[in-house]
Amino acid sequence: MITGQLLRDSIISGANNIQNQRLAVDELNVFPVPDGDTGTNMSMTIGNGAKELAVLPDSCTVAEAAKTAASALLRGARGNSGVILSLIFRGFSKGLKGLETASPADLARALQEGVAGAYKAVMKPTEGTILTVARVSAERAVEYAPHAESAADLWALVCQVAEETLAETPELLPVLKKAGVVDAGGRGLLVIFQGMLQVLQGGPVVEGENRPAEKAKKAAGTKEVAGEFDMSMTELYCTEFIINRGEDRQDPLKLRAFLEAMGNSVVFVDDEDIIKVHVHTGDPGAALSEAVKWGYLTNLKIENMLEQYKARLAEGANPEEEVPPTFAADEDEDRFDYQPVDPDCEYGFVAVAAGSGIKTLFLDLGVNAVVSGGQTMNPSTEDILKAIHSVPAKTVFVLPNNKNIIMSAEQTLVLADRRVVVLQTRTIPQGLSAMLSFDPSASVRENSVNMTKAIDHVGTGQITYAARNSDYDGHKIKEGQMLALLGGKLSFTESDLQKAVVKLVRQLIKKDTSFITLITGQDVPTAESEQIENAVRARLPEGVEMAVVYGGQPVYYYIISAE
Repeated sequence: MITGQLLRDSIISGANNIQNQRLAVDELNVFPVPDGDTGTNMSMTIGNGAKELAVLPDSCTVAEAAKTAASALLRGARGNSGVILSLIFRGFSKGLKGLETASPADLARALQEGVAGAYKAVMKPTEGTILTVARVSAERAVEYAPHAESAADLWALVCQVAEETLAETPELLPVLKKAGVVDAGGRGLLVIFQGMLQVLQGGPVVEGENRPAEKAKKAAGTKEVAGEFDMSMTELYCTEFIINRGEDRQDPLKLRAFLEAMGNSVVFVDDEDIIKVHVHTGDPGAALSEAVKWGYLTNLKIENMLEQYKARLAEGANPEEEVPPTFAADEDEDRFDYQPVDPDCEYGFVAVAAGSGIKTLFLDLGVNAVVSGGQTMNPSTEDILKAIHSVPAKTVFVLPNNKNIIMSAEQTLVLADRRVVVLQTRTIPQGLSAMLSFDPSASVRENSVNMTKAIDHVGTGQITYAARNSDYDGHKIKEGQMLALLGGKLSFTESDLQKAVVKLVRQLIKKDTSFITLITGQDVPTAESEQIENAVRARLPEGVEMAVVYGGQPVYYYIISAE
């Protein structure tokens, strides 16, 4: 049997393990576009869980540890691989519900339930991916559970089977075999499982690359000490408390949104009976006054971090030598203030985009909130959820504008306190086209249909560069070479940007094309942009018009729209 403390520490260990190896997992991505893809997304997803697990007391049950991890992973899910990982841990939570400790059979059933949920969420599951690695591991675990001597014994088998299945993924996916790699998502899952195994076998928590050797700091019963203290900071008070929930079960996400609007470093863990809160704020009284609406408060602790800082100096410590926690809060994230639903506001919009020009385009078209993100920077489910909750509309349309963000956006459907419609926009031009087709007088269903039709009637071309040498889809690709993507698929490679743009525009133009839009990225000099514009205009068929706008997007030199 394993305890909640052991499960908690094992998941933190798995999170640190994938964080340490995330770049190696990223390198397994077959498609050579520059992205912080699978390893980074999985690391950031489970890292969100590790942050919240770190404040659970040693006395927690396996049910509490699993539920805390599942809730945090769901909100922190980034990219398709991160969403699938969060669904696996959601199954863990369901399978271990109500248990104080867990047997090998309990763990096997929980893993199997997570795999079933992940398969159900993917419209067209592909074998030879993370799904296969998880499924085969779970099936073998269920078979072996009656004979397992301990949870560690069972998990050792899970890791062994996962490693064997991972090695077979190239035989299931020809593109992996041709590239000479195994599946990146499957590798990431194995790395997490191996990190968990080290703790289950009695070893220490895997040390994260940016933290000291000791285990993750537990908030309960410990002092929080700032590293380099910012004398100008306004969130001066480290405030912690537990809410014993009353009969009026209000949505706890509203409280979380309130706390995040008034402070930072928010850690928020809730279940059916209690809500545990940690927040840095300049007004702890306001936090407590709001929190008491959810139930009565216990275990209150308010500490002045400036006094802590001065005490550390008096003790002779050097705060500059303090190593920050592995899972520190992201200070650069978008800030969206929570807004209650306005009964007079029917529709609102959230878009995901990168680049100042592209963000302005969406805002000009009526989008209320733009989440920073796209290729190389997939936002989490919680990032998108915060943006949704900042729009006071009864129905909020979400435009992911990237195929690897759609699944994360779809997880908000069960988390939001208002109606959410996630449109299947895979590119920026599709998102812009959808907005142009919106009719404020039409119903939600009519707009959903019309905006989806608009998505299908726009062609997208993108020009980026190869992040690594690769042999992909018949193309011998060299690092740094320009890649022309047509509808998300590699069309050709080129060494000259102007030639690449002209050729890709030609491929995009169909018999019914009437308008071309060139969206210029941040790395294209103005003089070169003007030369490229002139070259494209000179080769446009009669009747086709063109506009050039500055998008300022990273990664892509050009995004091209054909309508």
